[in-house]
Amino acid sequence: MRVKELAAWLKSSFEGDGDREIRRVAPLEDAGPEDLSFATRGRALKQAGASRAGCLLVPTDYANDSGRTIIRTADPRAAAARAILKIYPRIDPPPGIHPTAVLGPGTIIGYGASIGPMATIGVGVKVGSGSVIGAGCVIGDHVHIGASCTIHPRVMIYSEVVLGDEVVLHSGCVIGADGFGFVLTDGIYEKFPQVGRVEIGNRVEIGANSCVDRAALGVTSIGDGTKIDNLVHVGHNCRIGRHVVIAAQTGFSGGVIVEDYAVIGGQVGIGDKARIESRAVLGSGSGVLTSKIVRAGQVVWGTPARPLKECLEQMAVLSRMAKKKKPVASSQ
Repeated sequence: MRVKELAAWLKSSFEGDGDREIRRVAPLEDAGPEDLSFATRGRALKQAGASRAGCLLVPTDYANDSGRTIIRTADPRAAAARAILKIYPRIDPPPGIHPTAVLGPGTIIGYGASIGPMATIGVGVKVGSGSVIGAGCVIGDHVHIGASCTIHPRVMIYSEVVLGDEVVLHSGCVIGADGFGFVLTDGIYEKFPQVGRVEIGNRVEIGANSCVDRAALGVTSIGDGTKIDNLVHVGHNCRIGRHVVIAAQTGFSGGVIVEDYAVIGGQVGIGDKARIESRAVLGSGSGVLTSKIVRAGQVVWGTPARPLKECLEQMAVLSRMAKKKKPVASSQ
């Protein structure tokens, strides 16, 4: 793709050699004459001048003193993401049902959908048009999968799960397994039946080996546009809002509510029935206690999670106390 074609597709202006061919996207330090790279601010912008990239995506106010080939855009990182999709187009498997796939009675497969080798699909399943079910997936009874979804190989979806459109589930996901619900009766743990379901909205992406448990009663839900990293556990009856971002190795206990646009770092642990309000930010490694409320827009860190400024002040006090501590005299 030529620079001027890419700029037109991005609806942005370019400077320099519009006929230069761009074949790849690469980081600034590794990019060569046929590569596209991007710089947003700070150190990256300083490094941009020394990069060998054939074309750079840069902010609109970038000073192009060297006269190199650039494309100006309000958000270079977002433009790079769109450019990657253009330069590396997605290759879907051909539509149709592989001969080794097993389909239960009453299954409806939408136009242009693809069912991979050794996939097992239960009774009364609906697969939307253009969706892809990868090799070795197991889809339980009465599951609804929307249009243009991508279910990567070896995903397990239990019965009565509902997926919206354009959902992506990476390998090893388990959606709709029983929640962790037991009742101690006469010294013995008895299972509390998990008879709820899971509902996942449109354009949700869930990373490899993540688990979303069905509700004990009612619904475990994940809102439109939410992105979940690898190795995340969402417990029973959790309600995750729209456009939430959750990093790896985070765990949600039962009944947690996360409101829209919250950001949750890696290795965060959240106790039962905690509430994370809209646009709150939980720093990596935070621990949110049972029934705790993290207020809208608040940035918290530490265990127990508390406002970032307060957490840093307490850490500084502890550090000063440790420095002032006198060594214990030897008894010898």
